[in-house]
Amino acid sequence: MSVSFNFSGKVVLITGSSAGIGAATAVQFSKAGAQVVVTGRRADKVSEVAKECLKVSPNGTKALQVVADVTKVDDLRRLVDTTIKHFGKLHVLVNNAGAGFPIGIDNKDYYSTYLKTMQLNLNSVVYLTHICVEHLEKTKGNVINISSVAALQSGDGASPYHMSKVAMDMFTKCMAAELGPKRIRVNVINPGPIRTEILNAAGLPQDKIDKHNDYFSGVLPLGRVGDPDDIADSILYLASDHAAFVTGTNLISDGGAIAANAINSKALKEVLFQ
Repeated sequence: MSVSFNFSGKVVLITGSSAGIGAATAVQFSKAGAQVVVTGRRADKVSEVAKECLKVSPNGTKALQVVADVTKVDDLRRLVDTTIKHFGKLHVLVNNAGAGFPIGIDNKDYYSTYLKTMQLNLNSVVYLTHICVEHLEKTKGNVINISSVAALQSGDGASPYHMSKVAMDMFTKCMAAELGPKRIRVNVINPGPIRTEILNAAGLPQDKIDKHNDYFSGVLPLGRVGDPDDIADSILYLASDHAAFVTGTNLISDGGAIAANAINSKALKEVLFQ
């Protein structure tokens, strides 16, 4: 990175930080001196990321490990309570946990999948932000939500995911307007195709995931899919004082996908499901 970030003394809570974008973000914040909360559903994965955070921390600061399921309200309360009890404050909330499940509206499981998607991608974000506001107000902190280019373009066969991300984008803008007077900034990042575990979580086999990455490497103007660190860089920027006058904005990090109209849902379905 050409810009140096210093988060010494800052407490950063990142959901879904046991893998992918969240893990990369936790490590980068730790490298920049932050006190990081690593959380996810699997204790072994949370522990692995916490060890990586310790390796790069300039102050030898251990990450706080909290095993939690963000779809459960009690877990979210415990996550925040544990963070405040341990660190006494909160400066940055990164709502990163999320997943997409390909499904058509004529599928018998469509509505249950819709509810599951909304609970994970939207409801958890709304509730966690709600219970963190009192702490963020004290530190004049900020929130970064991780959305998707799926919020900016319709698609065939994954409507619950698209809808959840559109709603997240609007929630971000509403919160930026509402929380600005409290000096809390709220922004959202819309990643394009990123090399993470999200497709594994959706149940796709590795050969299909490889085809997905190869497809986008061929159609994106920058000639590759993104890496988790690409998004982590953007998160640290928005959380930093370099973005002190930035709130309510969408930061699109997609390798040029939207600009080049490179996301063709019909072609992508053929790559993944045929």
